[in-house]
This record gives sequence, C-alpha cells and structure tokens, in this order.
Amino acid sequence: MGELCSQRGSAQRQGHMAKKVAVIGAGVSGLVSLKCCVDEGLEPTCFERTEDIGGLWRFKENVEDGRASIYRSVITNTSKEMSCFSDFPMPEDFPNFLHNSKLLEYFRIFAKKFDLLKYIQFQVFISTRKGSWVLSRISEDGYPWDSVFHTRFSSMLRNVLPRAIVKWMLEQQMNRWFNHENYGLQPENKYLLKEPVLNDDLPSRILYGAVKVKPRVTGLTETAAIFEDETVEEDIDVIVFATGYTFAFPFLEESLVKVEDGRVSLYKHMFPPQLEKATLACMGLIQPLGSIFPTVELQARWATRVFKGTRTPMSSPHIWKSKPQNVRDMGTSPLRRRQASTFHCYCSYMDIQ
Repeated sequence: MGELCSQRGSAQRQGHMAKKVAVIGAGVSGLVSLKCCVDEGLEPTCFERTEDIGGLWRFKENVEDGRASIYRSVITNTSKEMSCFSDFPMPEDFPNFLHNSKLLEYFRIFAKKFDLLKYIQFQVFISTRKGSWVLSRISEDGYPWDSVFHTRFSSMLRNVLPRAIVKWMLEQQMNRWFNHENYGLQPENKYLLKEPVLNDDLPSRILYGAVKVKPRVTGLTETAAIFEDETVEEDIDVIVFATGYTFAFPFLEESLVKVEDGRVSLYKHMFPPQLEKATLACMGLIQPLGSIFPTVELQARWATRVFKGTRTPMSSPHIWKSKPQNVRDMGTSPLRRRQASTFHCYCSYMDIQ
C-alpha cells in the first residue's frame, strides 16, 4: 500500500507548471506509482522508512516493530503472467508462481530498468475461525487458477446473472476440487467471497492426519488449547496468531484519511471524498480477487493523470458525496475483514480505471 499527494512545483514542462508528488513507501504500490509519475511528466519523491525497496515482500529474519512481514517460504498465489506490470513482463525463466525472493528480484529489476531508485529517499529506523474456501494453484488443464478464473466471459456472467445463480455457481466452483464440508472447512457464510486459501497440499495433509481441523479457540492454558466444541489439545508447543493486519496512516492528519471501526471510505478505493481537490490518493488499499500488482498499476496511472490535470475523478466534491454507492468501505480491521468484507471483481474494477 502506498500514498500519493501532489503540489505545484516551480519547474516548467512543455509550458505547464510541473507538479511535485510525494510517494509514501517503496513497496509494489510505491514503485509503480513512481513510474507512472515519471511517465506523466511529474516530479516524484518517494519516502521509504526502511533501507530498501520491496515493502511487505522483502523478507527479514528479524521483524521490525510496526513493519508487516511475510514468512520465509511464502509463494505468490497469482501467476507471473497475471501479476506482472503491463509494460514489463517477468523473465521467461521465472516459474509461474514465485517464491518471495524471486518476486523481490523482479521488483529490483523493474526499479533498475526505469531508474526509479534515484527518486527514493531511504530512512533507517534503528486455527480457522469461520472456515475458508481452499483453491489449488493448478486449475483446468493444468493452467494457473487466475488465468482461468479471470476471463471476460466469466466476469460478464457474474455481473449479469441473478445473484442466487452466481452464489450457486461460486459454491460449485469452489467445491470442484474437494467438498469443503467433508473436510470441516466450509465457510460459515459460504456465499461471501472472502480471500481464499491457495494451498495445493492442505486436503491431502488433512487426509493423512498431518493437519487436524479444529473449531475456534475459546481458551488457553500454559500448555493446552481449549476449543469451541469443548475438546482440549494438550502439549501445544507453538501458537501462531494469524490475525491479519491493521490499517493506519500515522503520517497523515486524521481528517484526511480517517479510519473508523477499522474502515476507511475512499472513492474508487483511492481518493478521500471530502477533499476539495483530488491531491491525495491511497494506492493498493483494495483486495481484488486476483493479483494486486496490475491493479495498483492502473490505480497509479489514474491518480497521476488526475494530479497532472488530464483526468478528473469527479466534477466536484459534492457529486462525490451524492453517490454513496461509489464511496465504498475499504480496509477493515483484521478480524472484521476476515469475517465480513467482500472482494471486488478483478476485471470490473480494472475496467473502471
């Protein structure tokens, strides 16, 4: 996730005043935002609180306070063909699904190719609760799941068919690999498209007993866990709290991007609707059911063109506020997000940019 904000600069380009843009963070959102700023003739400066690029995708053995981190063995859930930036394909020798170190390598190649590092100022600061859909990375005929799931035809069907039929189709598609109810994994609200788990090994590990599915934890002792069904597992060695992330914008005034009850309202998941002029955009604060990287690229294209003045998000802030259906709740607190948030249709959201 990254933020962009703009102001008038003194430099002249093609007879127009160039705008200076501040980009907060040098993760994937920040890097692609930098490139789009340069493409649009803007003057960006990126402020990165750590000593390197990559953001969440840069694994560190010792996690820094206040910095999100992946674990060492993380592999992408979206294929390289569906995740690369539009004008910069991933190397042919990269596998379809990337280990985090390979993805970080791609970001480094991208930054070097477009000479983005010179714009960055680095700073150095010394059990399943409600079930989940589980998908395999391998889909029909051996193709990556996202290249099969995200097609114009399937997106059109999900948009035009009655909701009851779409729900039924979704359940059939999610249970095509295995019946989630038989494995104790069916989501509590099976029609709410929460973030699926992409794991090729989980069903087989459940079958041969390496993984045991349990209901929610209701209590802990010094060495045991007590579950909702009143069963107890003794001699527990390690407990991992996979509770997700919290959203915060400590570098902004609260009135600009206000997080309430774990939610923040943004027009098209980017622009604070209360601002008189669109000079601030939040990049990557969205959860598409698909790769975030091309999604953020299109967000960055739109935001930089708004800053440049060649595109406008709406004609006036009053219109923003008069269309609440376009000001959607985005980013929820970790537990609420897992329970209640929905994902946006990948193709439909990409088309509005």
